[in-house]
Amino acid sequence: MLTAIVMAAGKGTRMKSERPKAITPLLGQPLTRYVLQALEAAGVAPIIVVVGHGADEVQRALGEQYRYALQAEQLGTGHAVMQAVPYLPAEATHVLIAAGDSPLVTPEVFRALHETALQTDAACVLATAILDDPTGYGRILRDAAGNVVGIVEEKDAAPDQKAIREVCTSFYCFRADALRDALPRLSNQNAQGEYYLTDTIGVLAASGARVVAWQSPDPTLLLGVNTRWELAQVGHALRTRLLKQLCLEGVTVIDPATTYIEPTVRVGRDTVIEPNTHLRGDTIIGANCTLGPDLYLQDCTVGDRCHLFRSHIIQARIDAEVSVGPFAHIRPGTVLHTGVRVGDFVEIKNVEVGEGTKVLHLTYLGDATIGKRANIGAGTITCNYDGERKHRTVIGDGVFVGSHATLIAPVTIGDDAYIAAASAITDDVPPESLAIARSYQTIKAGWVRKRRESKKGAGGNEP
Repeated sequence: MLTAIVMAAGKGTRMKSERPKAITPLLGQPLTRYVLQALEAAGVAPIIVVVGHGADEVQRALGEQYRYALQAEQLGTGHAVMQAVPYLPAEATHVLIAAGDSPLVTPEVFRALHETALQTDAACVLATAILDDPTGYGRILRDAAGNVVGIVEEKDAAPDQKAIREVCTSFYCFRADALRDALPRLSNQNAQGEYYLTDTIGVLAASGARVVAWQSPDPTLLLGVNTRWELAQVGHALRTRLLKQLCLEGVTVIDPATTYIEPTVRVGRDTVIEPNTHLRGDTIIGANCTLGPDLYLQDCTVGDRCHLFRSHIIQARIDAEVSVGPFAHIRPGTVLHTGVRVGDFVEIKNVEVGEGTKVLHLTYLGDATIGKRANIGAGTITCNYDGERKHRTVIGDGVFVGSHATLIAPVTIGDDAYIAAASAITDDVPPESLAIARSYQTIKAGWVRKRRESKKGAGGNEP
């Protein structure tokens, strides 16, 4: 049986944040979530997560589907694993150990470690990488025959050891009995005064147990995050991986450097993503859409053949053949049915807009239901809030709302009604009716001339 321990107890001092490092956001997900997902995809269960700093917060963010071991004192990686051992199933034969701050790791890495352990019957298989700059990593020590005999942490390394470019990446596959045997023999007599998990390699090798190094063909898969700059670098790598996969699935990405898509997003084939497009959260995009440029979508469902650009859209449902933009703000609770057109400087919140309806200019619609084939003129607003409660506006099918109309809720406009431009509507409008609610225009001929003469007679100056 294969199980896993994920180390996620660290504070992440170099991140310079009050937030536990394990739940630092990366493309919309906690940092450690990526490691857990890779383990799950590799078929590993159960997974024990070692928590420490902000333990309750980390547990809430990662979910209840894992077992949690508390490292109350941060006494090193070896000490962290010691806290997890009691949670290992009795039938576990092999234990994967993973750093929770390495979000680029893939299921294939975990499968390779386990398969190597099975093939070699090694007490431990550790993942190593060759780095041009090994600063910060433990160095792999080998004997004259090339066998792994230990790992030395950088702070304890001699100058010649620091020159070694093969490093430990904090990914291991231990035989469960070997792990249980090695942990009690760890010492904290080192520069950090901590119990290093890396010392188990030397303990096992010295006892004659077999230790095997599995060298990753792609070192970037195993990179950890210790600073915000490293977070940005792995974020770029992860984003590039996601965009490449989308392209291979039939999506066109015009400029990967300015396209930001989170791993929870799904995009249909033949969709084109223009520059500076952000797709976040639980967003699903249909086929043959054009998204962007300059588009932000979060937690949205978008149908086929839509064109959305230069707009901000959150928690909305958009059906097929809808166009939105430029400069529209679509807020939560909005549903745009098939064929709707939303134009420039339009804000819509908690509104259902019927098929084929047009809302093209300078409009605010809130808390409303709008029927099919309606036309909402420029400058129209729904007045939905009386200072204490929200009220709903209902606009029927085929309604024509003239420019600069004010619809004061609660109010219902019947099917095929017309609202005259600049009307303030306070009462329901029956179907097929024309509603005019504005003052009559008054013209006072010669008013300007008379005003000037009056000012002159009073000794004043002309304006």
